[in-house]
Amino acid sequence: MLTLERAKEINAEMVTEPHLIIHSTNVMAAMGAMARHFGEDEEHWRAIGYLHDYDYEKYPEEHLAHTKEPLLAAGVSEEDVRAILSHGYGICTDVEPITNMEKSLFTVDELTGIIEACARMRPKGITDLEVKSFMKKFKDKRFAAKCDRALIQKGCEMLGMDVKEVAEICIEGMKPYAAEIGLLGTEA
Repeated sequence: MLTLERAKEINAEMVTEPHLIIHSTNVMAAMGAMARHFGEDEEHWRAIGYLHDYDYEKYPEEHLAHTKEPLLAAGVSEEDVRAILSHGYGICTDVEPITNMEKSLFTVDELTGIIEACARMRPKGITDLEVKSFMKKFKDKRFAAKCDRALIQKGCEMLGMDVKEVAEICIEGMKPYAAEIGLLGTEA
């Protein structure tokens, strides 16, 4: 089974841009929280979250087209590679998210972008961010406009959850990583 340590080793071969490493860490934290919610293996889900954008830095226009073979060669299981490929469903892959892990990754990839943007505007960053404040920003289509809200809604529907519930899980999952992801706020 893929460990977080191994995922970080593999990712480091391809991902060097600080904002992409922060994004990997955000998704990793959110996936760990989603695993906890579903009673699954937190480290395994974190590892998948950390590795999900493996080829994005080098191939942004061909995202996920350069993922399967290198990850399999690195010893990542077919099941885990499938989970990673599924986060591009309907965008750049036809791998439909089926498991809770896959549906969670599909959803939190975009969702963490809005959470991060929301936290960056706060004096205490993510440390005191509540879902109520997040939802106000989520409803404002001009805020973090590049984050695809329809995709987030679709993912939440796949999970049988509402945005507020998933966002709360992800925010709480990201809080312990506030220093690492630069979300301690301007007061820190």
